[in-house]
Amino acid sequence: MLKEFQEFIAKGNVMDLAVGVIIGGAFGLIVKSLTDDVIMPVVGAIFGGFDFSNYFLPLSSAVTANTLEAAREQGAVFAYGNFFTVLVNFLILAWIIFLMVKGVNTIRRQLEKEPPATPAAPPADVQLLTEIRDLLAKKK
Repeated sequence: MLKEFQEFIAKGNVMDLAVGVIIGGAFGLIVKSLTDDVIMPVVGAIFGGFDFSNYFLPLSSAVTANTLEAAREQGAVFAYGNFFTVLVNFLILAWIIFLMVKGVNTIRRQLEKEPPATPAAPPADVQLLTEIRDLLAKKK
C-alpha cells in the first residue's frame, strides 16, 4: 500500500493539481481584494455610498444591530449584500478564467495551423548524386 501511495504521489498530475490549487487559492484572494477594495467601493459610491457587505434583512425580531457581524450574533439574517459581493467576486473570477482559457485555446490553434517544417536541403554531394541518377535515368 505504501508503494502504491508513492506511485500516486510521484505522478505528474498530482503535483500539477497541487500547484493549481495553491495558485488558485492565492488568485482567489487577489480577486476578493479587487472586489472588496476596488470595485465594490466604486459601485457603492455610484449608488450613494452603500456598503453592500452590511446589507441584510433580520429574520427575527431579536436582531437590532446595524452591522452584519453583530446581527449574526443576535440571530438569523438574510445577508443579501454579502451574497451580492460574493456573486461579483465569482463573476470576475469566471471572466478572468474564461479569458485565460480563450488565450490558451488561441495559442493552441495557432500552433496547430503552423505548416510542418520543410525538410532541410540535402548536402551538396547527395544533391549531385541525385542529379547524376536523374540524368542516367533520362538516357535509358
